[in-house]
Amino acid sequence: MKKQLLSSLAALAASAFALTPAAAASAATCQLGNGIKHVVYIQFDNVHIERDNPNVPSDLEQMPNLLSFLQGKGTFLTNHHTPLISHTGDDILTSLTGIYGDRHGQPVANAFGYFNPNGSVSFSSTFAYWTDPTGSTTVPVMVGPTGLVAPAPWVAFARKGCDVGQVGVANTVLENITSDITTVFGVGSPEYVESTTSTTKAQAAADFEGIAIHCAANSQTCNNTNSRTDKLRNEVGGYLGYKALFGHKYVAATLSPNSPMTDINGGVIQASGGHVGFPGFNGTSAPVTLGYIATMLENNIPVVFSYISDVHDDNAGGTGAFGPGEAGYEANLKLYDAAFGTFFARLKADGIDETNTLFMIMTEEQDHYAGTLSPTPAGCDGVTVQCTYSHTTTPVNSGTVGEVNVNLSRLLNTEKGNTTPFSVHSDLAPTYYITGNPAPTAATTRQLERDIAGLTVFNPYSGVTEPLNDYLVDPAGMKMLHMVTSDATRTPNFVAFQKGDYYSTASGTSACTAVNYTDCVNIQPSFAYNHGGYQPEISTLWLGMVGPGVNANGTDSTTWTDETDVRPTILSLTGVTDTYVHDGRVIVEALNDSALPATLAGGNRATFVSLAQAYKQINAQLGQLGIATLKASTYALAGNDAGDATYLACTANINQWTQTRDALAGQMKTMLDAAAFNGTAIDGPTASSLVSQANALIASATCN
Repeated sequence: MKKQLLSSLAALAASAFALTPAAAASAATCQLGNGIKHVVYIQFDNVHIERDNPNVPSDLEQMPNLLSFLQGKGTFLTNHHTPLISHTGDDILTSLTGIYGDRHGQPVANAFGYFNPNGSVSFSSTFAYWTDPTGSTTVPVMVGPTGLVAPAPWVAFARKGCDVGQVGVANTVLENITSDITTVFGVGSPEYVESTTSTTKAQAAADFEGIAIHCAANSQTCNNTNSRTDKLRNEVGGYLGYKALFGHKYVAATLSPNSPMTDINGGVIQASGGHVGFPGFNGTSAPVTLGYIATMLENNIPVVFSYISDVHDDNAGGTGAFGPGEAGYEANLKLYDAAFGTFFARLKADGIDETNTLFMIMTEEQDHYAGTLSPTPAGCDGVTVQCTYSHTTTPVNSGTVGEVNVNLSRLLNTEKGNTTPFSVHSDLAPTYYITGNPAPTAATTRQLERDIAGLTVFNPYSGVTEPLNDYLVDPAGMKMLHMVTSDATRTPNFVAFQKGDYYSTASGTSACTAVNYTDCVNIQPSFAYNHGGYQPEISTLWLGMVGPGVNANGTDSTTWTDETDVRPTILSLTGVTDTYVHDGRVIVEALNDSALPATLAGGNRATFVSLAQAYKQINAQLGQLGIATLKASTYALAGNDAGDATYLACTANINQWTQTRDALAGQMKTMLDAAAFNGTAIDGPTASSLVSQANALIASATCN
């Protein structure tokens, strides 16, 4: 997601707000484990630990107030992974819930296609409130395995007596002033009138989008006219009697009734045009988000989940994207670093620190930088000597930034003579929806897959003609990769994982005529940070954990984790339980025995870790079995022999691997979850047998 940054030069805010009696009474009912009084969850958009230019320190290297906190006081994991397709929506939702997209409904994000009954294709945004339906259908955007709404992530904490604050976090807040207003406030409500009146729409977005507090039962925070019923229809055990505050307008009226809510530097939080309130999802810079959650914590909202926008996009200045070390990029990094310094000091003064607070801080994805590495002056590092780039459509010696846009339908006709009608979710990893939704074995489907597999493009940065795609998967491979939901209409015909520089769309079929087809393949300087793909620089992340029960391990680059592991780790440390089994596991490698149940600690630790690590390699989308599936599926889809024998044989193999994996992973995650949350020790011989079977499955997963 492209995020806009705000700049704030306001003076430092007061160190704390006085707690209201209502907030204090509400917090007293929230009893968490391991001496944890607060949970602070912060998820960045595309903030990097790796260097995009080897001369320029990375985002986190230039945010020492944050990096030193994570490395010096806890465990900083750098072998953490996204799901596929890696985007803001899927990544955040996977981290929040501990389940993959096939179970929460959003494996394709930040938008997804679905087939209409007549075979045409429509698209829906990922970003909608948790219970919203998809487009014109009644199927929930957040569709679970049974076709009902997937479990909401704040429920377990609210049932524990904890109010839960949300700042900019996908689908837990109102994402728009259309369908979300109708869902929460209803047609004809004052909020609906404000959001549908032309002169007040902009203020309505600032009033109602982006911020929420989901309250515990009988919480005093929601015991006022600002709250609304927190409607969740499908939660196991029911969810009646709970309320929430939706939007800056009602959160501010409750937590800061006598003065505006301010960012961490003391500036009034407002959107463009001077509309006091939520500044938009592009405006959730570090000062803004940290100001919101500090105010929530100081008013005894004990659990806060939050989102911070990236530092490399220049939505305000007009260049679109900064190159590494460019002046605007460096200014944003300094702003973020200072904000975290102020934030940690302010919380410390409030008595909120690593001794009583669990900090879970991470990025939801990283990026492939699309651009040259030759800015001027030569050797610039951004810190002592700032870098200069040309924001043009043609590479120049002074350095150019911009992803390479590909018009798939035009290129396909030009190179292959194929004009099959299809739509794509435009992306680095585009999903293909063929009009009419033919079967995987249909001649139309198979020919389009072969032709897409054979596309080549001229890379304007390298000057080399190369294959566009690295991997392709159809529904057989997608099922292995947790990309097939209970809503069959949203399953694409196939997905292509392209080389990192490319971002593809599809429009028209007229032939490409320019030299090197630059009328169909060209640099788009507005965007330079590609994500959605499988590439390590995108999909291998960082996760920092600090607080009671977390070891001060410093940097851990060995332990293999992915975003499903965040949720069960938080719950295990806080003594909170969900009503479902997670796809993730507790990251015991970062935790000390005193914070773990006996079934995960001491002599049981090694057995748990062995089983968990083998489990991740067969069940995680970017584990060894997932990567093997990408390779096998690509080989299958490119097949063109008599009777399509290669495709049929490899697809049968993938289906068998998936069946075997599902059985093994089902046993493994049930055992891991029972050990973490039900006090059931893992049987050593059974675990050893499952690990051996997992390794054998990985070894067998090849088609060529």
